Amino acid sequence: MSDLDRSRAFLKDVKRLVIKVGTAVVTRADGRLALGRLGALCEQIKDLNSLGYEVIMVTSGAVGLGRQRLKHRRLVNSSFSDLQKLQVDFDGKACAAVGQNSLMALYDTLFSQLDVTSAQLLVTDRDFKNKDFRKQLHETVQSLLTLRVIPIFNENDAVSTRKAPYEDSSGIFWDNDSLAALLALELKADLLVLLSDVEGLYSGPPSDPRSKLIRTYIKEIHQSEITFGDKSRVGRGGMTAKVKAAINAAYAGIPVVITSGYAPANIIKVLQGERVGTLFHQDSHLWAKDKEIGGREMAVAARESSRRLQALSSQDRKTILLEVADALEANEKLINIENDADVVAAQEAGLEKSLISRLALKPGKIKSLANSIRALANMEDPVGCILKRIELADGLLLEKTSSPLGVLLIVFESRPDALVQIASLAIRSGNGLLLKGGKEARRSNAILHKVITTAIPDTVGGKLIGLVTSRDEIPDLLKLDDVIDLVIPRGSSKLVSKIKSSTKIPVLGHADGICHVYVDKSANMEMAKCVVLDAKIDYPAACNAMETLLVHQDLVHSGELNELIADLRTEGVTLFGGQRACKELNIPQAHTFHHEYNSMACTVEIVDDEHAAIDHIHQHGSAHTDCIVAEDHDVAEVFLRQVDSAAVFHNASTRFCDGARFGLGAEVGISTSRIHARGPVGVEGLLTTRWILRGSGQVVNGDQGVIYTHKDMTL
Repeated sequence: MSDLDRSRAFLKDVKRLVIKVGTAVVTRADGRLALGRLGALCEQIKDLNSLGYEVIMVTSGAVGLGRQRLKHRRLVNSSFSDLQKLQVDFDGKACAAVGQNSLMALYDTLFSQLDVTSAQLLVTDRDFKNKDFRKQLHETVQSLLTLRVIPIFNENDAVSTRKAPYEDSSGIFWDNDSLAALLALELKADLLVLLSDVEGLYSGPPSDPRSKLIRTYIKEIHQSEITFGDKSRVGRGGMTAKVKAAINAAYAGIPVVITSGYAPANIIKVLQGERVGTLFHQDSHLWAKDKEIGGREMAVAARESSRRLQALSSQDRKTILLEVADALEANEKLINIENDADVVAAQEAGLEKSLISRLALKPGKIKSLANSIRALANMEDPVGCILKRIELADGLLLEKTSSPLGVLLIVFESRPDALVQIASLAIRSGNGLLLKGGKEARRSNAILHKVITTAIPDTVGGKLIGLVTSRDEIPDLLKLDDVIDLVIPRGSSKLVSKIKSSTKIPVLGHADGICHVYVDKSANMEMAKCVVLDAKIDYPAACNAMETLLVHQDLVHSGELNELIADLRTEGVTLFGGQRACKELNIPQAHTFHHEYNSMACTVEIVDDEHAAIDHIHQHGSAHTDCIVAEDHDVAEVFLRQVDSAAVFHNASTRFCDGARFGLGAEVGISTSRIHARGPVGVEGLLTTRWILRGSGQVVNGDQGVIYTHKDMTL
């Protein structure tokens, strides 16, 4: 058993657990109740109750809820002149008294809808000094748990004798975190779960991108390394209080996990042994060697697994892909739950709409991905193909064969579907793979990685595909040129450019997707409208979406340009113009032609002819995908021959530039490089070649006695 397995082995014996819900989980940023999170939490507790777990809750939030209700009451009963006066904050004890009643009423309502009964227990610090109280506490809680009732504890702030209940940290407990730890010890719980508004304990403030999530807290290592940020926006002590309570409980023998209360199923995941949050355990110092696997170790393991994969028959490799496709469909519901959680978190974090659009797995996406994998599995095996066979001399046969590149590092943002495509291509091409996804898709990537690697047989090993999560940042991975053979970045132009300038490892990808559609004067305008609209609005966040519309000047005079512009506006596309288009169409001027909107917006410019369009594309484009709509085939041929882009289309939407649509099965990305692979990169782009020479004892010996034939024997 590995150190990691031992660190989670205690979970199989957990029967009684204490769950502490922080104020930041109970309330939203505006102070109102987070009904969605509370509802999801109650559903988890109901499921645990049904599974036979004894669940004890400790909840915060009463003071904040009471303050909100009292503010509303004061507002309703105040005159206009009253509102002009300085508003004095409410007494904390009054807030606690009002809020406790409301909070428990809410819990009772939510649990009642789930056919679960809850009970309220208010305690103070002084209560625990009384032995009779503690004895009665045991008996009452045991009686409630036997009846499958959920005891809900809270400190009775309304009558607490502590002089400063939000600052005084004296006594047996000093906030609900320490109360939860005390109850876990007093009631002999097997596990304490502290729910927070972040994933767990970080090495620094969670908002600092340099901070790393600590999976297992080891006092000897982490005590001096951690830098705490600000206290909770609404509670008393934030992460500092949670860590203090967790350490006290853990070193007294109660395992503790600090994890996010925002995720819909984190408590269940903890009990299932998934590595969510931060674990505190009295034996954690014995697991000091159980460090998260770093990028180098992952790369070496991936290479070893890839060699085992290559040793399998073509049919066995095909079977693995088919099993991956089946596993994705079988776990579609779970995948969507995790993806929905990522999308909600991204929305709450205020991330860009285009990023959220790429993050979301839309209905039917899992089935589509599974079908793409099956199509890839049914393609001819690309590994070990004889590309060229030459007889060098009598009895000396040379073969040039296709071969995997080795270990690939894919750095991608937002799109969890990219993980599936890339993983399936890696399996088909016999490559090892390291994946570094964006933190905004952390949950989606984790579940997809688990589903895929679980489907890989032990004869190959799930380490064929490594998911780098926390320890290795991108700059560290880019230094591993001795164990990583190719980097493929998928994300913003800023990400791609930074990677290209930061590594000695070959990079395959494109920095921008500035795709053009040029509508010639000979164009069928009904066709042009269809092509332009599809290229822009089918999926505006895609790298193959149209970002610039170029139109022949004659279409201005004929009025046909106005019809095209009207259709774009009707679909909600925001238009910006070049110098000529601004004057003709009365639209705002684009600050630059070299701009990727990734949204429902585009640039429009008027050009003299196809040659001017070609010059514009070469000057301002990104050599990704460009299209001409024209009935004049001579003009079209000029455009197709002279536009120096990875993909050039005639009378077809730029959205066709896609590995699946090209029949490649899937793609790891679209390359605008001119070396190795260009355009949508499928299996062939992940292969290199090697030479195999078959002889019968021949030696060079100064080329004496060797008669070279160099006869082409390729079949």
